[in-house]
Amino acid sequence: MVFRISIALIVILVLIAGLAPGPFNDVVQSGLGHIIRSTGWLYLLVVFITLSFLMYLAFGRLGSLRIGGDDAEPDFSNASWMSMLFAAGMGIGLVFWGAAEPISHFIKPPEGLAPQSMEAARASMRYAFFHWGLHPWAIYALIGLAMAWFQFNRNGRGLISDLLQPLIGAHHRGWIGTVVNVAAVVATAIGVATTLGFGTIQIAAGLQRVFGIRDSIPVQLTIIAVAFVLYMASTTSGVNRGIKWLSNFNLGLAALLLALVLVLGPTGFIFDTFTTTIGSYLNSLVTMSLRMSPFSGSTWVADWTIFYWAWWIAWAPFVGSFIARVSRGRSIREFVLGVVIAPSVLGFLWFSVFGGTALWSQIFGHVDLAQALGNGYETVLFTMFDSLPMPTVLSVIALVLLMIFFVTSADSAVLVLATMSTEEAGDPPLARRMVWGVAIALIAGVLLLAGGLTALQGMITIAALPFALLMLLVMWSLYRVLDTEYALQRRRAQRARRMMDEWIEREIAAQEETRDEAARAP
Repeated sequence: MVFRISIALIVILVLIAGLAPGPFNDVVQSGLGHIIRSTGWLYLLVVFITLSFLMYLAFGRLGSLRIGGDDAEPDFSNASWMSMLFAAGMGIGLVFWGAAEPISHFIKPPEGLAPQSMEAARASMRYAFFHWGLHPWAIYALIGLAMAWFQFNRNGRGLISDLLQPLIGAHHRGWIGTVVNVAAVVATAIGVATTLGFGTIQIAAGLQRVFGIRDSIPVQLTIIAVAFVLYMASTTSGVNRGIKWLSNFNLGLAALLLALVLVLGPTGFIFDTFTTTIGSYLNSLVTMSLRMSPFSGSTWVADWTIFYWAWWIAWAPFVGSFIARVSRGRSIREFVLGVVIAPSVLGFLWFSVFGGTALWSQIFGHVDLAQALGNGYETVLFTMFDSLPMPTVLSVIALVLLMIFFVTSADSAVLVLATMSTEEAGDPPLARRMVWGVAIALIAGVLLLAGGLTALQGMITIAALPFALLMLLVMWSLYRVLDTEYALQRRRAQRARRMMDEWIEREIAAQEETRDEAARAP
């Protein structure tokens, strides 16, 4: 039922956007404006509560509980685990926005700052850290932890509706559960397609920059078609082969590109930017988390922060489900630190290298990235490479990195969407994975036809709203089951201690009796 309804809704979306792209984009932008005006604050509040809840779980009394039971062991090494998390959760976005976002904030800064000022430069990096740091990974970690716990500790099916079973009882298998699962699947499909759309736009820009292939809609659709063949070939090999191998290779390639830009770029400036921005980010964390602009009427928060939060929320079922699948055997404390803290630090380093280099190039006149920004976000990275040695080599590495990130993200998404729309636990049928592979390629294509980046951003913000509300229920449900499990473990531990104490008392009594008998012996 979930599969049929979800596919039907996706087909309707594809047909409307494909047959009437202009009116479709107009409706999306109108709905987006209404949602931002009336419920924009909700995104900020839900995400801040999520981060606070995860920190409580990690450093509180529930942190020692283990996914899969006390005797469960991790299925993957820490290195493979981290590489899969990073590739599935952030890949294309980091490459797309790494240089473009700080430059955009520098040109059009938040908080009423003067454009292209030193204050704008500092704020541009601080908000890049904010948008790609603890908050998005907390969203992923919440859904991932909940799905992992219900799947491995309570024999769940790997469906979002199972997470609400402590609150709604058997209705999680009824029509309420079906509605929840359909909403999660559709939001996930749109979220994944949005990210693939970003990747497609930037790959096309890179091809034009390096090989002179003019960026156009046919080129973008061709990129999607080639990627479709690659990620469907990968998904047939399963998590332990295709996704794992590609993720490990991609993490190494990303590290190579990062190291080259760090060494060839302004190394000292980059490290200064990293340390300064970390302090500024932590100092302003709460203020940025809850900041709207009711008095100035500025749309900056809506255009950036709320869009990002909606993007992460829409991705949460997909990334959360994938994280759950590869995180069996981790304690809650280890899980939260591994999923929230460690990838955030890697993201901070990435933005310090690429964003710091972009700001250095712009501020000190090495290349005009403001003009590149006017031609599209996707052109900033490749224009920045012109300010460094070996720009063609860097551009080729970035193109390969983008394509593999595209494949790993889509590969993981196909597996997760098929799992979320299958009632039975375990690996979903290959035919179902094929259908979802076609679906997300079509969504990405029609959204690009309907309005490019604007349609992608608007659609993702609208699709994420129901799931933002659902996250509050997931937190309540997860806390209830973890608290119950903790109480059970305490009772078992107390019973074990009592049994041990009784055994020790019996042993002491027996030894004393033996000594007394020995003393009475003639």
